[in-house]
Amino acid sequence: MIMHKPSHILIVDDDPNHLKILKTIVGSWGYQVSVADDGGMAVEHVKKRPFALILMDVRMTEMNGIEALRRIKQYNPAIPILIMTAYSSVDSAVEALKAGAYDYLTKPLDFEVLKISLARALEHSGLKAENATLKSRMGADYDLKNIIGKSRPMQELVEMLAMIVPSEATVLITGKSGTGKELIAKSIHHNSRRKDRPLVVVNCAALTETLLESELFGHEKGAFTGADRRREGRFMLADTGTIFLDEIGETSAAMQAKLLRVIQEREIQRVGGEETLSLDVRILAATNRNLEEEVKGGKFREDLFYRLNVVALRIPPLCERQDDIPLLAQHFLTKYANKNHKRTKGFSPLAMDMLLKHAWPGNVRELENTIERAVILLLDEHITEKELPATITEAYAEKSDWVEASPPATTHRPLDEIEREAILATLEDNSGNKSETARSLGINRKTLYKKLKEYGID
Repeated sequence: MIMHKPSHILIVDDDPNHLKILKTIVGSWGYQVSVADDGGMAVEHVKKRPFALILMDVRMTEMNGIEALRRIKQYNPAIPILIMTAYSSVDSAVEALKAGAYDYLTKPLDFEVLKISLARALEHSGLKAENATLKSRMGADYDLKNIIGKSRPMQELVEMLAMIVPSEATVLITGKSGTGKELIAKSIHHNSRRKDRPLVVVNCAALTETLLESELFGHEKGAFTGADRRREGRFMLADTGTIFLDEIGETSAAMQAKLLRVIQEREIQRVGGEETLSLDVRILAATNRNLEEEVKGGKFREDLFYRLNVVALRIPPLCERQDDIPLLAQHFLTKYANKNHKRTKGFSPLAMDMLLKHAWPGNVRELENTIERAVILLLDEHITEKELPATITEAYAEKSDWVEASPPATTHRPLDEIEREAILATLEDNSGNKSETARSLGINRKTLYKKLKEYGID
């Protein structure tokens, strides 16, 4: 079970004194604080664990805040990011907002404004831009432009689809269960020259051999008990269109021989009949088995495999396309929120990190079912870990040492007391040099002298 902790904020700044001050002050407000001294380290921290919010300086030597912002948003767009910038760097602030920053704060920081900004950003955290830009319903449902995925494997798949769609080639689609093989088959048909003709889908694993033969080829009256009339099969129903043979790896040797003849000759005979019927049909097939291994093991006909494998499409499992998880999750969130008449804004950073870290053995189908369930259980505007199933949250907790740790007790103190402690600590770090202390604190010397006088220090 995941223990609830104060909102965890990552502060990123390459000035050690400023970082120390911010950690002290933000921590005193009841937040759990982690720090990083460059943008690259911040990106690595985010990939290891989720943060409720990130406060980051824009000017750093190793990796600047803008580049780190872009990389963090690419990985987990649910995390709101506040950028700190000097008055003279307004252009950087504008660039940060364009890159996805929630807001920017100018230095020297007004700590009361910072406190309010942190609270506001946490209250409104969620996927905002993604919700408006997703391509879930642009044009036809199966338009190639609407295949969701920015990962390299999916981009390569879409490029391949664009090349094979206009052809008449037989296509073998492979991939694990739940990866979306049927969706790809439908996309091929609906973007082909046969799009206005029938698309017939047959699940070869759902029927016995006898029933599958009758289902595919049809039968004559009296061909078997209960055959009281002639019935056309799925191949004839798909004539001039496309037939999709799902789970073709589950067919028997006898059925494989019959399918080989159909592919070679584009002819069929009804069960119990002698008439040969010609076909004009494009054949698509799919399997979650490794047919090359099945051929080696004598479980699948080699000649049929090569007839089917004219063009091979491998659908990558979700674990190989992690970059697509935020897009897919938001797509399903929009879909099921509309279906269930619920208003949503997105995911909490922790919930999104759980989705990103999950292994997804059931692939896209499992992700879709997870989001549908979460929407049904949703009482607020953001999906949090509370709406995710135990299989995800418990596995996440086991892999994340920090989840088990109890947060340190935080004592709320007046801002003046914290400010005094920070100024005196910085003064000590700078060996009493007031000019260096003022620079480290981001304040002018006049303000520092005034504060020191209040503390009784000359």
